Amino acid sequence: MQDYTSLAQEHHGLFITFEGGEGCGKSLQSRMLFDWIASFKDAVILTREPGGTNLSENIRNWLLVGNINSWDPITEALLFLAARSDHWFKKILPALKAGSFVICDRFQDSSVVYQGMCKGVPLDILDKIYLKITGGRYPDRTYLLDIPPEVGIKRSISRRNNNETRFENMDIEFHKKVRSSFLKLARHHSGRYLILDGNLSPDEIHKKIKEDLIQQFRNIFS
Repeated sequence: MQDYTSLAQEHHGLFITFEGGEGCGKSLQSRMLFDWIASFKDAVILTREPGGTNLSENIRNWLLVGNINSWDPITEALLFLAARSDHWFKKILPALKAGSFVICDRFQDSSVVYQGMCKGVPLDILDKIYLKITGGRYPDRTYLLDIPPEVGIKRSISRRNNNETRFENMDIEFHKKVRSSFLKLARHHSGRYLILDGNLSPDEIHKKIKEDLIQQFRNIFS
């Protein structure tokens, strides 16, 4: 099993990602974690995918707005990877090299699930391009907020104040497949992942995340 504490030390900074289906609460938990860490550490950034840089935010608008069939799966996957590459080289990697903590709302695992496992893009294509971008650097810890898709979609639509609804508008069977795929991926990478019940209150989830980080990275959070 990978020693993620050693990995964090080797790459100086700590890289934390949040994953899950639509409306699972990962954006809120990302912000709560950022606020907590920022209360005792200056060098921490909060970012998102697709996004995080000017180019990647423009690509985000292409990908998350419009008709569900706007892009074929391969084109969609390549756009996500292009956004990730710009985000990685311009924002995430420099921050990690400088010793910062990086908290990211979605990362490569979302591409593996959405475009790979659910839309049929060959996983080896996604993996090869990702490895070319990052040199094999994966998050040190990933939190999966698991919630029934019916609940998540209802939450997402009720609080959405913009037009980023392209994925929410996909049928419920797609979202059920997203959930099962995330759970499968998380169990496969159990050394990196912690699965959390997204039905718990935000404060309860945040408490579990803090406890887990302290346990996993005692040398950093002591």
